[in-house]
Amino acid sequence: MADYIYLLENRLSEDQKKAISTVREIARAKSLTVFLVGGAVRDLTTGSSVRDLDVAVQGNALKLKKDIQKSGAVIDGELESWQTLYVTFPGGVRMEVGSTLSVHYPKPGKPVIKTATILDDLRRRDFTANAMAISLNEGSYGLLMDPLNGVADIENRELRLASNYGFIEEPVRMIRAARFVARMGWQLEEKTQARYETGKAEGTISAMQDHYRGYEAEEIVHEEDPLQVVRKLEQEGWLKYLAPAWSAAKVNEAELEKLHETQAQLQMQGILADPSAAHFLLLTAKMAPKDVAELKKSFPRQGFVTEIEALEGEAKHFAAELGSKQAAAPSAAWKLLKTARPEVVLWVAYSTKSATLQAKFQNFYTEWPQARQRIPYPLMQEMRIVSGLEGFDQLVEKLYYELMDGKLGTVEEMKTFLEPYSPPAPPPPVHLRRARTTKKDAKAAKALKIAETDENLSEEVAKSSEDASEATPVAIETISEIKHEPAVVKVAAKKAVEKVATKTVEKKAAKPAKKAAPVKAAPPTKAALPVKVVVKAVAAKASTKKPMASKPIAAKAESKKVSPAKPTTKKATPVKQVAKAAAKKIPAKQAPAKAAKKAVAKPVVQAARSRTASKSHVAAKPVAKTSAKTSAKAVVKPTPKHEVKPAAKSSGKKPAASGKQSAKSAPKKKR
Repeated sequence: MADYIYLLENRLSEDQKKAISTVREIARAKSLTVFLVGGAVRDLTTGSSVRDLDVAVQGNALKLKKDIQKSGAVIDGELESWQTLYVTFPGGVRMEVGSTLSVHYPKPGKPVIKTATILDDLRRRDFTANAMAISLNEGSYGLLMDPLNGVADIENRELRLASNYGFIEEPVRMIRAARFVARMGWQLEEKTQARYETGKAEGTISAMQDHYRGYEAEEIVHEEDPLQVVRKLEQEGWLKYLAPAWSAAKVNEAELEKLHETQAQLQMQGILADPSAAHFLLLTAKMAPKDVAELKKSFPRQGFVTEIEALEGEAKHFAAELGSKQAAAPSAAWKLLKTARPEVVLWVAYSTKSATLQAKFQNFYTEWPQARQRIPYPLMQEMRIVSGLEGFDQLVEKLYYELMDGKLGTVEEMKTFLEPYSPPAPPPPVHLRRARTTKKDAKAAKALKIAETDENLSEEVAKSSEDASEATPVAIETISEIKHEPAVVKVAAKKAVEKVATKTVEKKAAKPAKKAAPVKAAPPTKAALPVKVVVKAVAAKASTKKPMASKPIAAKAESKKVSPAKPTTKKATPVKQVAKAAAKKIPAKQAPAKAAKKAVAKPVVQAARSRTASKSHVAAKPVAKTSAKTSAKAVVKPTPKHEVKPAAKSSGKKPAASGKQSAKSAPKKKR
């Protein structure tokens, strides 16, 4: 179904599609179903050109006559007994509109006709290849009906009788079989060939109906190669039954070949002419006028006869118009050739003897079409004249005519011609500064978010490590504050914080506990861990989000006696351990010292910032003004890192653990 919808939309010409659409609308208004049948379906299936259309209506087709005439079509003739109309639609589209019938033959050539369904109508036809139909109705559009499997015979390129008695019932089918073989090059199916030979030998052709004589004679004229068909029918002996005075010798063969060459040249320029009328004039060129008149009279399409008789008069008028001053310009002659009736143009192009007209036709074939290649599409695109622009096709056609007349020879002339059609330039693009500002704002927001994250992390680390050391939160808070400062400020501030933290730890370590002797911090060595490492360790521990131990680390130091630190030969006790041990031995009354230590750290950062801003090279000094409690206490100055001396080597004994040393055994040094 989809395949035949595609064929209907793409294989038919625009004029043929309009003709079918017209009949569909008329039949729908009359509540009649309509089908495309016969040779048109065969030609669509085989891929041949569709020369005429056969339409079957379930009902009386003669009732559509007035509506068809109102649509602009011409009724060329009608066959009342078969309820058939011969119609010519605009564009030279020939169509047969008939009723769906069932026919039986009590005697050869004596049909009894009755109205029937579309399937009955297909079964009464001549050959299976012609017994197919395509629905043109809503809901079943494109549906193929093939009750006799004609598609298989089309694939085999065979003609098979739809009825075993087809040649006896309608002897004209033998003439039709010979015509199809000559046109398509097919062969008769084996049994069909046998029946053909039998009917030919028995002379059943004598029972042929009269209206079929003129019908088959006219079909010869409509063939693409009528001379070949005439020769085939003459060879089979059928031509004398159609027109006794007609033969291949009466045909002007040379002129017929010239006509076909002219037709091909016009087709290349888009002029599609039906050569049937011209064919008749050349096929009967050597016949007597009386025989020609009798042959015309037998044609069922008398409208076609009128067209034949009017062809030469119309051609003479058109030739005079084409050779006038109004058509002197190439563009004017081109327009005249394109708008005239194609059949008239064909006959003038073939038959004219005027040198002027012959030159114009020669230019029409070769020179004038080349002007289309000189259309400056790049220049038009540069001037913003593109295909989507309104009136673009009309402008291209107008430009084509100007180039054809030779009026636009240079680029400047083309620009001048196209300037009125050039649309205004588009507005300038939006400035990207705003987008960059947005990008900067996004970066600033991201940096602020990172800073907040770092601050929150520092707070969490300080909170989680509050029981472990009091010096550590001070260092963490201070480092988090200076994290986003310049490099010089960071270095100065970190050094100051490290200095203050070391002093605080040593001061706490120097104070004795209530029950135990005071623990004195071991002198720092090169291997001692700096405060920065301690801060990182605590931060890493806090990031895992594991809860702190229920018992602080320094709890073990209370239950056991703390032995004084002894000098070791390997590494000094880390500041972290000393700070943890000392943190638990400080009385609860000294808790406000924590706030004082934070107050010490903040001025350190501010001092580092101010010194960096003033670009002074003076080293950071301890803060002189602090809180009252902090200033009252003595500040122990730590030994500089580069002045630390290695501990004395022991006499081979293993050093005691720092946690078990008593406070009394630790050696005292004067600062």
